[in-house]
Formats: sequence, C-alpha cells, structure tokens
Amino acid sequence: MVVITGPTGHIGNVLVRELLKRGERVRALVLPGEDLTPIQGLDTETVEGDVFDLDSLIRAFEGADVVYHLAGVISIVPGEWDRLYKVNVVGTRNVIRACFACGVRRLVYASSIHAFAEPSPGITFDETSPFDPDKLSAEYDRSKAMATLEVLGAVEKGLDAVVVCPTGVMGPYDYRLSEMGRLIRDFSRKTLIGYVNGAYDFVDVRDVARGLILACERGRRGESYILSGERITIPEIMSLLEELTGTPRPRLKFPVWLAEFAAAIFVPLYLMVTRERPLLTTCSIQTLQRNSETTSQKATQELGYSARPLRQSIEDSINWLKQHGMLD
Repeated sequence: MVVITGPTGHIGNVLVRELLKRGERVRALVLPGEDLTPIQGLDTETVEGDVFDLDSLIRAFEGADVVYHLAGVISIVPGEWDRLYKVNVVGTRNVIRACFACGVRRLVYASSIHAFAEPSPGITFDETSPFDPDKLSAEYDRSKAMATLEVLGAVEKGLDAVVVCPTGVMGPYDYRLSEMGRLIRDFSRKTLIGYVNGAYDFVDVRDVARGLILACERGRRGESYILSGERITIPEIMSLLEELTGTPRPRLKFPVWLAEFAAAIFVPLYLMVTRERPLLTTCSIQTLQRNSETTSQKATQELGYSARPLRQSIEDSINWLKQHGMLD
C-alpha cells in the first residue's frame, strides 16, 4: 500500500491518479475538514491527519510499503517563516519518525530545486550543488533545504529514502491554481497589465508525478534527483500565451528595479484586498533573475525520466482551465 501526504495539492492529486492507473492501493492523508475536490471520485482510502500530529501519522502509515511525502507550504511572500518552518521542517521530521515507527520500506520526499545552493551564473544546476540553508536567502528555500537535510540525516540512521527536486511545476489538474495557472488565468482575463524580464525552468506536473514513481522504483537510497523541464524567458511565455489564447500580450515591460520597488510597497495591500498571493513579489522577481539553467540528466540516466515539451504543457493547462470554468 502507498500513502501520500498532501494528496489534494497539484502534484499530489496527479500522483494519486498515476498510481491508481498502475493498480496501486492508495491511502490519502488529508487535513480535517480539507476540501477534497482534487481527489473527489478517485478510488482512494482517505484518512484524516496532520504532519504536526505524530500519532495521526503513525495511524496513517500503518501497513504502508511506501510513503510519498508531498505535504508542505509554498510561499513567495515574506514574513511566513514560522509557518514554513513548522510545516516543511518539523512536519517532515514527524513523517520520518512515523516511517521508522511503522517500518515503511521507502520514503520518497518531494523537495524543490530551490533547496539547492545556487551555482554561479553560467554553471548548470545539478545534484552536486549542496543543500545548504545558510547559503539561501528566501524563507521557502531555506525551509526546503532544512527539510531535505532531515531526510538525508534519517538515511544515515537507516531509513530508505530518496529525494526528488522539481523545478517550477505546471500543467492540468490545477485545482488551486499554481503560479503558472494564475498567470494563464490573469493573462486570459486581461488583468495582467505588464511583466518583467527573466527566465525560469518549468516542468509538467504529470512528468513530475511519473518521476516520483520512477524514483521510488529505481532511485538509489539517499540520492536526490532533479526533475526539470524546459527553461523559458518571460517574454517567450507572453508570446506563447498570446498565440494559444488569442489574447493580446501586455505591452508594458517593467524594469526589474521598478517591479521590486512596487512589490515591496503593494504586496501587503494586495494580500489584504484580494486574499490571494500576488504573482510578483520581491522573491519571485529575484527568482526570475537567478540562474535557472538546470539539468535532469541524472534522473534521465538512472530513472528513465523524461519531460514533454513546455508548449504542450501550457496548451493542456489552458484547455483544462477552460473546461473547469477558470478562464471565464
């Protein structure tokens, strides 16, 4: 039996679907009262629990052969360190304890490309980069690096675990709207007034789900695997969205310094008024300026991983969002 923490998230619900297609018995660990729309109608056993509650984890992991730990907090706004630390770090620590207590055969941890210390410009990201929280400035990045070190430390104590590090995840089944999902929505609704220059690597959520399963089946104990897709510049995304949606692209391209200044002033107001995280924050703007040259060569060679073209992923996302009334 397979247990998934965070099964209603973007990667989580797609992983559930992929595992069920393979005939796996899946137990989904959900928060009490959580909206189960992303996994509604899927043939899963659903149990309530919380990564803060070790006893609930032990009950959920009882009889499990494999645990996929996906539950976590993603944040690109400042001032959320306490929540990031509690969920991403302490929560992962509790998952590890429950795996030991229940004799789980293998733990697959979904970390992030941001958990790695960034190499110098011109040097490609790969798994030789260290997980070093002290070299990371963003709160989310530090929390994921610390959580990853928790997993690797548990490996030294006898846990069979493997770490998977996706880049920017996008694609269909985006019930809660990822960053790219919200970008597509705002672009389509013409509420995106401008953009900044920069680039990032995006990977299809379906390829990430498949990569997680491959890591479980073929990954070497204690190893980490980057799951990347395709690097694309923001102007290229604007052109592609214009072509695929028929909506004219925004004509304003803000200088990075101006975008950072505006983000620092308006993000708190935006959160207060819309109750939705903004697309452009100081953290996200800086991320787009950083080294995003990545490779999934290790995952390709050792796991048999591959990623589909980004154009296909964006087109599938647009169609899925339309079908679910999110682009109206």
